[in-house]
Amino acid sequence: MRHAFVTAGSKGLGKKVCEHLLRDGFHVSVNYRTDAEAVEQLKREWAPYRDQLLFVQGDITKKAHIVRMVAEASQTFGTIDTLINNAGPYIFERKKLVDYTDDEWYDMVEGNLSAVFHLVKLIIPKMRERKFGRIITYGFQGANSAPGWMNRSGFSAAKVGLVSLTKTLAYEEAEYGITANMINPG
Repeated sequence: MRHAFVTAGSKGLGKKVCEHLLRDGFHVSVNYRTDAEAVEQLKREWAPYRDQLLFVQGDITKKAHIVRMVAEASQTFGTIDTLINNAGPYIFERKKLVDYTDDEWYDMVEGNLSAVFHLVKLIIPKMRERKFGRIITYGFQGANSAPGWMNRSGFSAAKVGLVSLTKTLAYEEAEYGITANMINPG
């Protein structure tokens, strides 16, 4: 049985992806940051899949959390075959670049770009051994053309960096049967 690790899988798009993976027979490790109430609801909703399911709490902007979550998921279901990088911190307030605090900037970059770096560093070696892996990242509409995005500089800069990282992973890991693709909703 394949094993998928989905960041921010307890709500929105991540939740829908997890539902499809569970129905398709995957073991699914669902990362969530703080919403324990949503997780309790999902445990009830996804009760028929309880043997295929693991919830792992952690903040993807923190490397130590990433290391712990990947270790827990791997111990529970074995090698991660599919990594879905759904999490992506976002600031809903419209702000110009110079109005970002340092913490807001680093949260955008760490959560949208560096987290993927840390996750693939941990997960790809096992994918290489198996000669199989799927890595999916999320951008935004038009991210592949590196547009400016007024009042969304931190998010857009990190996601456009993720475009290049995803393409580079696709080139570098193809010889190992690993694919890397980005979905740009919108």
